[in-house]
Amino acid sequence: MMWKLSFISEEDFTNHVKATIEKYGEKLESFDLKRFNKNIIDPIKLIFDKTVYQSSWDEIVSNEIFRQRDKSNNNDIGYFHQRIFQYIDNCHVPSNGEEGGWDVIYKNADGVEIPNAGSVHTVYIEMKNKHNTMNSASAGKTFIKMQNQLLNDDDCACFLVEAIAQRSQNIKWETTVDKNKVGHKLIRRVSLDQFYALVTGQKDAFYQMCMVLPSVIEKAVKELDGSIVPHDTVIDELKAMANEQNIESEDLAVAMAAYMLGFGSYWGFNK
Repeated sequence: MMWKLSFISEEDFTNHVKATIEKYGEKLESFDLKRFNKNIIDPIKLIFDKTVYQSSWDEIVSNEIFRQRDKSNNNDIGYFHQRIFQYIDNCHVPSNGEEGGWDVIYKNADGVEIPNAGSVHTVYIEMKNKHNTMNSASAGKTFIKMQNQLLNDDDCACFLVEAIAQRSQNIKWETTVDKNKVGHKLIRRVSLDQFYALVTGQKDAFYQMCMVLPSVIEKAVKELDGSIVPHDTVIDELKAMANEQNIESEDLAVAMAAYMLGFGSYWGFNK
């Protein structure tokens, strides 16, 4: 099938997807009962969730495993969003902590038009996964960093680029620093789709990337070592424990097995 993205090669995109998958690291390891209960689960919550959501034990255990894996996956997706720009013309991704700690630096010799602010030749980018992940202190610190960059370079703009923004936008960023509302026409809040459009010159570049992503991930998973696909045994181990219970109801027997994970030493359960 013909490759559809004009701003990144199929080889580079596939390699980047593989690198992102490999960043998942130990989260791809299979869950057994010991790992599942490493931080001691709350059996009461499991049983409430199972009953209220009308789920099976298989579903509720699978959901809890997903929740545990998902807690640290956002950093890996942040890697995907940031590092892809190393393959896009005029974009540079500094090593962590270097070159001012910017996530991406975009330079264009022809100039970058900033709404209501003229043209600049360099844009410094701070990337966030989601619009609501910064508290007021973090937002203030980021804004001050951008102000300092403008003082040191009068031919630049600074962007806060959000992967999950509230809407498609490229607007003046206004926030609060030391209880004062601040803003600057060269400090912008930009959704990821509009940043893709800016650096590629293609308005729907982000959409086009999203359209090819599922098939590339599927292909990458197949090409990587098969061991990256987890084979979780938690529900099988719980059901084995349930079979050892002298309880007629299978559902209650599995519930008792779940209780034993958190309450095994509690009075009544330790018999």
